[in-house]
Amino acid sequence: MDVVALGESMVTFLPSRPGRLADVPSFDRAIGGAESNVACGLAAAGFAVRWVSRVGADGFGDHLVETVGGYGVDVSAVGRDASRPTGVYFRTAGDRATDAHEVAYYRAGSAASAMSVENVDLSAVRAGRVLHLSGITAALSDTCLSLLRELTAPGADRPLVSFDVNHRAGLWRDADDPRVLLELARGADIVFVGEDEAEEAWEVTGGPAAIRAVLPDPSVLVVKQGGKGATAFVSDAAEWGPVAPRGGAAHRCSPAPLGRSQSPSSIFVPALAVDVVATTGAGDAFAAGFLSATLRELPLRDCLRHGHLWAAAALTTPGDLAAPPARAHADRLAAAGDDTWGTLRLGPGWTQADTAPEEVRTP
Repeated sequence: MDVVALGESMVTFLPSRPGRLADVPSFDRAIGGAESNVACGLAAAGFAVRWVSRVGADGFGDHLVETVGGYGVDVSAVGRDASRPTGVYFRTAGDRATDAHEVAYYRAGSAASAMSVENVDLSAVRAGRVLHLSGITAALSDTCLSLLRELTAPGADRPLVSFDVNHRAGLWRDADDPRVLLELARGADIVFVGEDEAEEAWEVTGGPAAIRAVLPDPSVLVVKQGGKGATAFVSDAAEWGPVAPRGGAAHRCSPAPLGRSQSPSSIFVPALAVDVVATTGAGDAFAAGFLSATLRELPLRDCLRHGHLWAAAALTTPGDLAAPPARAHADRLAAAGDDTWGTLRLGPGWTQADTAPEEVRTP
């Protein structure tokens, strides 16, 4: 198994037309979940992936398991809970970044919120080369937080842990609660965090270097800087070889050695110009793209570029899930020179256009 992703997914109801939730007459059903988004994207790209979670013994749970499994994801370790429902949420058609956007969550007391060390198959969770987690799970309940602490603790059977901070302010009861995300991130091997998240959750300002100062432990730290780009920091231990999980043996799934002409400790890769259709799922797609290149042992610059490319695929399609670009197509774009990379502009349908880098741009 290449990757195991653990976390809650919900059935999503997308409005049939723009407007307030109070005014929308009907909705289309889809699915949404940070970790399952990563799992589905990686499976669609040909990796062996498992999703671990819990869902209700209801029709929505059936839909989630069948849909995620339809992407080629192993769902054999998804538990069913006869006493708790599958989480659902409704959202308006507007961009989540606008004040007019509405989201109504019905996830309190969900089956996934009851995940614990006792009711999750830990051997199935630890069976991959990479274990992908997010901070959303930590916010769901005390038992979910204990589960993440167990999975990020050092151990001989621990895989490489990828952790997306994914701070969601609405899930935390007290202002100081998100500081637990800092604790979990310090225990991971690869960490993804946005500049805005670090400021909101931990009051850390000053850019990527300031974030690295409070997160020196992860072997790889990726700081997402919105439309500007992303900066990756690599520890000395990971600089020229594979990242080793805490307390375990080295896994051959880390960024390949940085070229000696590059910075030995950090690298910045600018984001692409994109004609945005919807922002939903872009962060999950970035993580999946970065991990896909990591599993292939590509150079760190290319890992960041694949993250940007997969995020662009999500940004140029509606909904939470977008098909990743074909590997050969993404590789050609990722190999472009810096000047060419800086002039690329991607619009809807670009993933279907198998063209040379200089040709992938919109008018």
